[in-house]
Amino acid sequence: MSSGSRHLARQAAVQALYQWDLTEQGPEDILKHFIQDHDLNDTDQAYFHALVYEVPLYRQELNERLLPHLDRDLGDVDPVERAILRIGTYELEYKKEVPTKVIINEAVELAKTFGAEYGYKFVNGVLDKVARDLRPPSGQ
Repeated sequence: MSSGSRHLARQAAVQALYQWDLTEQGPEDILKHFIQDHDLNDTDQAYFHALVYEVPLYRQELNERLLPHLDRDLGDVDPVERAILRIGTYELEYKKEVPTKVIINEAVELAKTFGAEYGYKFVNGVLDKVARDLRPPSGQ
């Protein structure tokens, strides 16, 4: 699969996880409706499905990874940025084959696309700190 299709998977997952976070519908329902309403032909669908199923599954662990690096309660974080942070943290923790730089760059691009005006700076700063916890530079 090309990186573009994985990028599209992340874009779709942000939207689906935003919907999940606000409606608390199950991932199956979110996926079913999302697939009906969106063209996912160029998307890495396996990666999209993994994100939409596993981010809710690991929500508690992801939240615990994020909390020490937030300057506010997670509930006060913009819901779009919260979805992006959870995806980025999930990838840092569970997708070791994806380079740290790629994960953070993708999250920043998603925040620029979907988040508030300066939300990408917040996302970048938080995920950089999470990455230092989960993937410390070698030699330390």
